[in-house]
Amino acid sequence: MSQLGTSRAQALAERLKINSATTLDLRGSTIGGSGALALAEALKTNSTLTTLDLSRNSIEDNGALVIAEALKTNSTLTTLSLAGNSIEGNGALALAETLVTNSTLLTLDLQVNSIEGNGALALAEAFKTNSILTTLDLQSNSIEDNGALALAEALKSNSTLTTLDLEGNSIEDSGALALAEAFKTNSTLTNLALTDNKIGDVGALALAEALKTNTNLTTLSLANNSIESNGALALAETIKANSTLTTLNLGYNSIGGNGALALAEALRTNSTLTTLDIQGNSIEGSGTLALAEALKTNSTLTTLKLGLNRMEGKEALALAETLKTNSTLTTLSLANNSIESNGALALAEALKSNSTLTTLDLRMTSIDGNGALALAEALKTNSTLSTLLLTGNKIGDVGALALAEALKSNTTLTTLVMINTSIWYQGLLAFSEAFKTNSTLATLELRQNMIEDTAAMAFSEARKTNSILTTLELQRYLFRENEVQALAEAIKNDSTLAALDLGYNSIEDNGALALAKALKTNSTLTTLSLAGNSITYNGALALAESLKTNSTLTTLDLQINSIGDNGSQALFEALKTNSTLTTLDLWGNLIGSNGALTLSEALKTNSTLNTLYLQNNSIRADGALAISDGLKTNSALTTLDLWGNSIGDNGALVLSEALKINSTLTTLDLPRNRIGDDGALALSEALKTNSTLTILNLWRNSIGDSGALALSGALRTNSTLATLDLGYNLIGDIGALVMAEALKMNSSLVTLNLVGNPIGYNETRSLLQVSQDVRFIVGH
Repeated sequence: MSQLGTSRAQALAERLKINSATTLDLRGSTIGGSGALALAEALKTNSTLTTLDLSRNSIEDNGALVIAEALKTNSTLTTLSLAGNSIEGNGALALAETLVTNSTLLTLDLQVNSIEGNGALALAEAFKTNSILTTLDLQSNSIEDNGALALAEALKSNSTLTTLDLEGNSIEDSGALALAEAFKTNSTLTNLALTDNKIGDVGALALAEALKTNTNLTTLSLANNSIESNGALALAETIKANSTLTTLNLGYNSIGGNGALALAEALRTNSTLTTLDIQGNSIEGSGTLALAEALKTNSTLTTLKLGLNRMEGKEALALAETLKTNSTLTTLSLANNSIESNGALALAEALKSNSTLTTLDLRMTSIDGNGALALAEALKTNSTLSTLLLTGNKIGDVGALALAEALKSNTTLTTLVMINTSIWYQGLLAFSEAFKTNSTLATLELRQNMIEDTAAMAFSEARKTNSILTTLELQRYLFRENEVQALAEAIKNDSTLAALDLGYNSIEDNGALALAKALKTNSTLTTLSLAGNSITYNGALALAESLKTNSTLTTLDLQINSIGDNGSQALFEALKTNSTLTTLDLWGNLIGSNGALTLSEALKTNSTLNTLYLQNNSIRADGALAISDGLKTNSALTTLDLWGNSIGDNGALVLSEALKINSTLTTLDLPRNRIGDDGALALSEALKTNSTLTILNLWRNSIGDSGALALSGALRTNSTLATLDLGYNLIGDIGALVMAEALKMNSSLVTLNLVGNPIGYNETRSLLQVSQDVRFIVGH
């Protein structure tokens, strides 16, 4: 979400009072306390909004106070996120008070604030009587043991909360003991996150004891705590009898081999656990072997994460043997272990008969080309694996060649990630060859391999027969000339590619010539971007020739090249006969007034072009005169961008004459054009009669109070303009006041931008207080 600011938030709040929207997302919009105040006022009367996200807005306690007050009367909001807002104890206290009476809020997200123990205490008191809230996120709030104690006490009587996230709160064993005691009587909580706290074996023992009688908790996350083997042993003992827990996350603790042995023993009898995460636990040898043995009889576990332990080839071999008979495991992660190629060989052999595994994570496992060869062989017959992660292994071209060969017959793999795997040119060519027949692989990630300078040629070969890819983004690859030639050759008869982005590749005129030739026969490409490629007249001329016969291209982006007035004249001449192009971007091409003159003639006959970008082209007043002449008869163009063309008052005058006649243009961008009060006066006269223009952008010009007075006169009668941008002009207090008066009579304007004008505080208030509920107003 882009920054909105306080003023826009205030205007948006006004609109909410009558708007029927159900979701409002203002994450990271810097609305501050003042913006929160305006939104809170709107919430008091709004009867449709159900979800409001105000994360990362620095509303602090004052903002939380006014939002809380609004919730006392609001009867529709069900989800509220106030994450990352520097809310402290007072803000939490206000929200807690609201929760006592509010009867609609189901989800409250307060993560990454600073409510601490006192704030948690206040919220806990509210939960004792609140009977509607189901989800509370207090992640990273420094509530510590005191906060956990208070929440635990509330859980004993609360009967609605199902999800509680207390991650990153410095909770130690005392807090865990209190929460465990609460679980013995609580009958609704199903999801508890205690990740990244300071809970040790004592806390784990207490939680394990509680789970023996608790019949509702399904997910327990204790990752990144200080639990060792005794804590794991207690939890394992509980799992033997517990019949509700489905997910247990003990990642990044220190349970070691003994903890793994205990968990393995529990898996032999447990019939509900589906996900077990014990990565990063220094498990070695016997622990992994025990888990492998347990999985031979366990019939419920579907996800096992064993990454970053101390596994080697023999442990991988044991797991591989298990996979031959196990019929439930779908996801296995062994990342960051040293299983090496011997382990990969064993796993590959298992994949030949296994019919359930869909995801195998072997990132950073010291596999070389031989291991990749074995995995490739398995892929030829395996019919279930859909995701294979091999990042950070020394697979090389030998392994890549084998995997590519397997892809020719494999019909299930959809994702193959091989970042930084020492693949060079031959490996990429092999994958390109595989694309000719493979019809299932949707994602192939080959970043950080030495292949950039061969990408175009390899892809070109593949594209001659591959019929899956529709969009190709090859921006900033710095292709060599022969590669562009190869790519163009492939595109000539391509039957699926619809969008091609070759921006910023220095393909120059020769590259443009090759692509232009391809466009004469290609019948599928609709979007072509050649921005920033040092294309001059010859390249533009070739593209123009292809446009005369091409019947599919709808968007052509040639911004930041050097086609000049002669190149633009060729393109505009082509527009007289072309009947498919709808968008043309020529920003920064020095087309000048001569190019504009040819454009004028094209606009008189072309009936399809609706969007034209001509920023920074030195068109000046003479060019504006030519374009305005074309606009008087053109009936297709809806958007015209003339940003930064120094057209001045005279240019604005001739364009305004065209606006009096033209009935299709909806957007006119004229920023940085040295337009003063006289130009504003001319445009205002046009707005009095024009009934189609909805957006007029006059940002960064030289319009003062006189120009504002003229435009305000137009606003009194105009009923179509929705956005007027006058940011960074010279409008002062008088101009602001007359605008405010005009707005009282205008019924169409939605956005008025006056940012960066020398307007005083009182005049800004006059603008903000205009009683138009459908208006965003951006003040100074």
